[in-house]
Amino acid sequence: MTRQIEATLIPGDGIGPEITKAVTAILDHMGAPFKWDVQQAGMAGIDAAGVPLPQATLDSIHRTKLALKGPLTTPVGGGFKSINLQLRQEFELYANVRPTKTIKKNGRFDGVDMVIFRENLEGYYIADEGYIEHNGDPEGKVYSTGYNTKAEARRIARAAFEYAVANGRKKVSIVHKANILKLLSGMFLEEARDVAKEYEGRVDYDERIVDACAMQMVMYPEAFDVIVTTNLFGDILSDLAAGLIGGLGLAPGANIGEDAAIFEAVHGSAPDIAGKGLANPCAFLMAAGMMLEHVGRVEDANRLRQAVIDTVQSGDGATPDLGGTGNTSTLADAIISRL
Repeated sequence: MTRQIEATLIPGDGIGPEITKAVTAILDHMGAPFKWDVQQAGMAGIDAAGVPLPQATLDSIHRTKLALKGPLTTPVGGGFKSINLQLRQEFELYANVRPTKTIKKNGRFDGVDMVIFRENLEGYYIADEGYIEHNGDPEGKVYSTGYNTKAEARRIARAAFEYAVANGRKKVSIVHKANILKLLSGMFLEEARDVAKEYEGRVDYDERIVDACAMQMVMYPEAFDVIVTTNLFGDILSDLAAGLIGGLGLAPGANIGEDAAIFEAVHGSAPDIAGKGLANPCAFLMAAGMMLEHVGRVEDANRLRQAVIDTVQSGDGATPDLGGTGNTSTLADAIISRL
């Protein structure tokens, strides 16, 4: 029997426990590649330990260095910081990786197959914000600052080019706003250009201004292969890309660091359908596939990914968001039957 790999499992909030149950059942059918340490976060973390990100959860990930994370709800108010942001900073998960590929038939676009590399630790998401007096009002003006460093710009660019080489990708698009943000975005562009030169003859590259890139992604998404960009732009473009293939229900994501990695479904906790058995587990399942690939179980990852594609395209057991009348269990059973 193949050795189990220890990993942290965070079921999450809302539909999280339902899709977690489906995904773990499918993985168990594949031979249970992971030995789970189940921990809580989000509203479930508050229920369990009084805080949205319990120390026990952090300790578990520090130990396993590998986690599968369901959708989390950050409590509104109370000074609570984004849990996802805290996790990225705690474990220095510098690369957010979002593959987007056409799966559903008869969608708006065919031939979409792109991977977005988003720098995860810098940019405007450092959330350095405050108030400045204006017209006598002490809170009449707000500011928000961001920063990029040469080191992180080069690291995320190199991650994108290395991925392209390892996966037979042809081109990396560097996305920026250097025409306006001369320093903040300009430095990122210059560093990424330097990295691109190291891959000359192996991977092509081009440069696109972010607003034009958004338009071009909708007009001819098949022209994009690998995209590398900064934090805010990557957040927006990766959701846009998910929309091209039918929504976040088919969009997995990974947060990769030097010493740890967290894999996730990038959709929300969908409290409006929680408990109704209608949640689509495919994004979370494909995130588990990325996790399998990350730990070297490439054959299992490919089997799992193909089973998801075949099931979605057949419509067997499909949930309402995929155009069917099935539920979480019927979709999971249909995937298991293909494995």
